[in-house]
Parts: sequence; structure tokens; C-alpha cells
Amino acid sequence: MPKSLQSPRLPELSPETFTHEQKALAESIAAGPRGVFKLAGPFAIYLHAPAFGELAQKLGGHLRFKTSVPPRLSEFAILVTAQHWKAQYEWAMHEPQAAKAGVKPETIRALQAGRKPTTAPRDELAIYDFVKELYAKKRVGNANFNRVKKLLGDAGTVELVGILGYYAMVSMTLNTFRAPLPEGTPTPFVEPN
Repeated sequence: MPKSLQSPRLPELSPETFTHEQKALAESIAAGPRGVFKLAGPFAIYLHAPAFGELAQKLGGHLRFKTSVPPRLSEFAILVTAQHWKAQYEWAMHEPQAAKAGVKPETIRALQAGRKPTTAPRDELAIYDFVKELYAKKRVGNANFNRVKKLLGDAGTVELVGILGYYAMVSMTLNTFRAPLPEGTPTPFVEPN
């Protein structure tokens, strides 16, 4: 059984014994915008609740690939979220995507360490301040809101909040069910007690 279909808190699943709904979800994930894809991380967890999983993976595909938020800023926001939740799997999967999208290595290192990336471009700093304020205060003040709205517009600001909400949900899912990292992948964060 591939490790990717396991979770320490959920029973093992095997493609040979998938229900019709689980098979449909696996096929939907494989056919989605992510392309060739393993049933790992949140997707392996979603198989245990396939109706929910189908909705979640479709929303995730839209938020990751079809918004007006540029990929660099979207991946940056995902990393800020992964660091906030200390979501090991989320960070491990999105750190290379953020680098590929143009987030600088020193910015990624600062985020991973929980520091403000002071040398990051202004647009990333605007996103950072928005995200950190939202997570800390559960609200965003006018200054940070207006900076992001000027940067992304109305639709992009709505979509950014959607990205944050979706990846917070994914992070909680990964952490709750202890999604294993791919073999050989270093743990990005010290695991809290």
C-alpha cells in the first residue's frame, strides 16, 4: 500500500476497494487542473468523505489556478498560511511552487522561520500584512485592506480571502489527521507538543 493513502488517524484505503464515490473522486482529482497527481495529503483524507472531498478539491483547483491573484502572490499567501498553522505537508508541497512562481529564497526562509520577510517586494509585504492581521485579529483594518485592494482589485481581494480560507481548512485537515510527508521530505517546522 502506498504511504500516500494512509494517515495515522484514518484507516488505510486501497484503490482496489474504493467505493464508487471514492473512485469518482480519485478520477476527478486526476482529471483536474493539477494534472498528474498522487492521492496524498488532503486528497487521501478527502477520500474518507468523498462528497465533501469533491467539493473541496474543485474549490481548491479554482483557487489555486483560476483566480486573478498572480501565482507568486497566491503561493506566497499559501506559505504564510502554512506557517501560521505549522502545516508540515502544506509547506512541503507549496514551498517549491512558491520558489517556481518567483518568491525569493530569502523570503521563503524568513516565512518558514516565522519572521516578516522585510526584503520581500512591496506587493508581497502588502499580502503579508493583510494575512497576518486577518489571522491575528480576525479582521482587516482599512490600511491593510486598501493596500491589497489597490494591488488586486475587488475580485482579487475576494479571491485572496478565499485562498486563505481554503488553505486554512486544508492546513487544519492535514494537521488533524496527521498527513505524512512524502518519504525523505524534511519536516519544515518543529512539531508542537
